[in-house]
Amino acid sequence: MQEVSLRGMRFHALVGILPHERTVPQPIEIDLVVRVGTGDAVIDYRELYALTADTLAAGPIDFLEEVGDRVVQRALAHNTRIQWARVAVRKPHVALPGPIAYAEVVIERDANG
Repeated sequence: MQEVSLRGMRFHALVGILPHERTVPQPIEIDLVVRVGTGDAVIDYRELYALTADTLAAGPIDFLEEVGDRVVQRALAHNTRIQWARVAVRKPHVALPGPIAYAEVVIERDANG
């Protein structure tokens, strides 16, 4: 297997259920890792970045889990050579009563579901 990683992609997007999160874009960071068979052709990083950006641009999205699920599904559907995908979605500005670096959700799936 070959692994292709795009780490620390940064976007501003409408993500969350609070009123201000529905109208004011906030920073979101995403890691996308895909696996393909070693005999398969290379995967175009630009296309993986674009499908991630397009997912967030479709906004507003209620939950980080939805962001991760949509990116994983789009990556697996994008190219039949992709056999596995893992997405980590981080949101640094979380409305919690104390200090926190970020909230993170990780979604992992193979091409068989």
